Amino acid sequence: MTREVVIGLDIGTTSVKAVVFQLNGKVVSESEELITSYYPKQGWVEQDPDEIERLAVKVVRTAIEQGDINNTEILTVGFSSAMHSLICIGKDRQPLSPALIWADGRSSEQAKKVKQEKGKMLFEKTGVPIHPMTPLSKLIWMKEVGYEPYLSAAYFLSIKEYLLLKWFDQRIVDYSMAVSTGLLNAHSLDWDEDLLKLADIQRNQLSEVVSPTTILTGLKEHIAGEMGVDSDLPFVMGAADGQLANLGIGAISPGEVAITAGTSGAIRQFANGFNITEKHDTFSYAFTKEFSIIGGPTNNGGIALQWLKELLNYEGSFNEFTQKAEKVAPGAEGLLFLPYINGERAPLWNQQAKGNFFGMSVTHKREHFVRAVLEGITLNLYQIGQSLENLAGAPDKIYVNGGLARSSLWLQMLADMFGKEVYVSESHHSAAWGAAWTGLVALNKVASFEQIKENIPMSTPIVPNESNHKTYRELYKKYELLVNDLVKHF
Repeated sequence: MTREVVIGLDIGTTSVKAVVFQLNGKVVSESEELITSYYPKQGWVEQDPDEIERLAVKVVRTAIEQGDINNTEILTVGFSSAMHSLICIGKDRQPLSPALIWADGRSSEQAKKVKQEKGKMLFEKTGVPIHPMTPLSKLIWMKEVGYEPYLSAAYFLSIKEYLLLKWFDQRIVDYSMAVSTGLLNAHSLDWDEDLLKLADIQRNQLSEVVSPTTILTGLKEHIAGEMGVDSDLPFVMGAADGQLANLGIGAISPGEVAITAGTSGAIRQFANGFNITEKHDTFSYAFTKEFSIIGGPTNNGGIALQWLKELLNYEGSFNEFTQKAEKVAPGAEGLLFLPYINGERAPLWNQQAKGNFFGMSVTHKREHFVRAVLEGITLNLYQIGQSLENLAGAPDKIYVNGGLARSSLWLQMLADMFGKEVYVSESHHSAAWGAAWTGLVALNKVASFEQIKENIPMSTPIVPNESNHKTYRELYKKYELLVNDLVKHF
């Protein structure tokens, strides 16, 4: 019997990954290449779109070679991508600017002004909180400062759209990537004329909005050769990494919440239709015409632990760095960390937010700070989860993926904080598997998105400690009071 495999191509903020899966979700092979980020000015974060395109070709080829895959075995390649990148493209379809990624904060002043003047109206149209991360804010900045690539641009694309343009000569974008720009009306799933005017751009400068199950054919011959695939191999649009991470870990039914905790983090849940909170502290991003994903992203996941490790000049591994913290009781003996070292999206939506340690004592040692940072990351996710709960009800199950999911200490902390069992996929490639599965749905190789639940290899769930859960409930009250007080000073 011929082996059948599918590839998930995941274009993230820090790396590009290609993962080859069997149809049961087992990983055959994988390849990953790091993306270089550039910081030309304070608060600016850029990447080279051509470098990312080259890396994407490379990882697909390497994953195929490492898995000893024959071309006839590959059914499709599905796309996953980080949201909110923006590239100015010329008439010759070449980049005029670097890719401004989600972490780029150059439009902070513009976002602040728009939020004050039009925030409520824009959020209710789009489901996207006003923030410097969004292409809408970046475009307004470009307009106001006379950014030359903006003035000369024929098109404005995300990095995912740029790859599709280079490989297939098509300008198309899926619902989730389109809505995350802040320019799409979430009710009609079409570009909004009022928002286009605000950014001073034309509809024809943006891509055609299509379903995540849209099939792309006609891969350019030279790209196919470099990838090591046939030019008639079907590729499938896929979606943004958030939606696909939920799908890939199986958090797709009511009451199922997914938490991604890598460099940054997010907590998300699928819902019918378009759903927003009165506080405007969570997002609602379309996945298909019927389903959206609601939740909130944080800037401060594993990056906070990395910062502490570098600050303390600790040269050992992360496992060694966190080992002693396991012996520190929940609450870190009164040391509390507000993790806003990188500004913050949800729940504050304030790029000027700053991190804080509260309750420091002469008795606190390195392990207390490590524990406090991990708890601060988790308390922040819990606070976003409270907003989500107000909208969608209390979660029944929590699914987790991302780099922090490799830490047994943090997984137990998460279970204890939420008071729920925590489920972790064996592969840690949920977004890539979600992209690959979307490809299978598009090709009618599987019956539905929901069927993925039968095809996810899962580890043994982590069970919460009730005593620790009570401790964390009290700690959260203190954390929330501190946040509400300090937010006035950012």
